Amino acid sequence: MSKNKELGSPYIEKTHFWGRIFSVIAFIILLSVPTMITVHYDAHPTFHQIFDGFVSVALIFWTAAILEIIVYAPMLGTGASYLSFVTGNTTNLKLPCVLNAREIAKPKPGTDEDEIVSTIAVATSTIVTTIILAIGVLALTPILPKITAKGSVFAPAFNQVLPALFGALGAGYFAKHWRISFVPILTAVICLLFNGNLGTGTLIPICVVVSILGAYVMYISGFLTGGVKPENPLKKKK
Repeated sequence: MSKNKELGSPYIEKTHFWGRIFSVIAFIILLSVPTMITVHYDAHPTFHQIFDGFVSVALIFWTAAILEIIVYAPMLGTGASYLSFVTGNTTNLKLPCVLNAREIAKPKPGTDEDEIVSTIAVATSTIVTTIILAIGVLALTPILPKITAKGSVFAPAFNQVLPALFGALGAGYFAKHWRISFVPILTAVICLLFNGNLGTGTLIPICVVVSILGAYVMYISGFLTGGVKPENPLKKKK
């Protein structure tokens, strides 16, 4: 692709077109599984039971569902957003894969190339994850109960998988962009000191907002540019 095309190009329009179609198809497929189970076992829940179950889950996840779309969609891009929200595990896998792919390919932000890199990263992550999970289930099913049991010497390690994953992924970014990293890190620490059970669906959006505001304040103050304050574009126009 010789020229970078800005967002709103035919590529983006087609991505939205097919993304909506396949999202609806995926939604129908996901609903068809419990529907077929109820038909097979002739166990049809009433509307009242479905509504009660829906409300109990929605009260927990509705904030995360809305905030994740607002926060993650601009970071992932169009195609990657459609794939991520259908395949899931956006925070743990899809977003780190997109950020790493962009770091390697270095596409110009807001172009079709940037969109393509992000989409390929999410698609590759989904395929690899599916293959690894399939292999892991087949290979580890006989021994997994033994190594994850309370008395096993390996049991403590399984409780630190996610912290180890995020630590390894975040260490490189924190070291490279330490000026804008300490504000969201400090915010997360303070939030967890007040509420240690705060979910990631709430904690991450808070840190994202604080990170953006903090980076903006540090930028206009010259902290990110070695003391050199940026010119005010409004004054320049006048």
